Amino acid sequence: MTQSINPNALLPPPFPDHTQLPESDGTFVKNFQEHPQSLILTDSIGPIFQQLHPDGQYAIGQDCGIYWRETDPPEKGAEAPDWFYVPNVPPKLDGQIRRSYVLWREFISPLIALEFASGNGDEERDQTPLSRSTSGEVTKPGKFWVYERIIAIPYYGIYEINTGKLEVYRLVDGLYQQLMPNGRGRYPIPRLGVELGVWQGSYQNQTQLWLRWWDEHGNLLLIGDERAEQERQRAEQERQRAQSVQQAQTDAIPRLLAMGLSVGQVAEALSLSVEVVREVQTRG
Repeated sequence: MTQSINPNALLPPPFPDHTQLPESDGTFVKNFQEHPQSLILTDSIGPIFQQLHPDGQYAIGQDCGIYWRETDPPEKGAEAPDWFYVPNVPPKLDGQIRRSYVLWREFISPLIALEFASGNGDEERDQTPLSRSTSGEVTKPGKFWVYERIIAIPYYGIYEINTGKLEVYRLVDGLYQQLMPNGRGRYPIPRLGVELGVWQGSYQNQTQLWLRWWDEHGNLLLIGDERAEQERQRAEQERQRAQSVQQAQTDAIPRLLAMGLSVGQVAEALSLSVEVVREVQTRG
């Protein structure tokens, strides 16, 4: 006699999604620069992402977990880059804010991940592979190894906050190769049309070295406050230029009238109204 088998009974439980996985491992940010550093990167590159993704399909993670394998507890199967960008994925999932980025649900790796090292960067350069001893004990893999071998992030940057040292790696044939800076001392990311480098300046009441973006022509990508200040200066320069032109026209009116031109001819020559010419004539 044959016995029917429920095929559903043979299926393993579905992998959890971002709503079922922890969004924090209980640690805290190590210094006061990490959050401002993430903000200055995100704010300045926003216009670039809007050009690349007019449909809005991209996500930026800031100290958020990337889940790459199932573990117990779950957070041991995640790495949390200080900043990363994933192209061609929705910024929200089913209308919900992302709690984490779950690789086995979306399959698209970040294009670039950045780590802001509070120390000397040894943790961020850790290439310890995932392994299991004969007794079954699992060795925790290093960040570098996970980003390179498992998540396969095309660009990985390590920025040492204390020294301002920046290293950028590019994935070539499955392995990271350290890049050399270009003639401007920065690292091009061709798929974004930008360069990554270090900038000395003040942001959020902190004057120091910051990780920032430039365009491929070497122009610094501005944050919102800088763009507003640039526009204010442009408007002020335009106002001063217009004021200078107006003053030159006003100064020319008496001379042209003295040469025998009529009020109408002066107005036409200077592209002014007859009323303005007469007003200057009366004052003179």
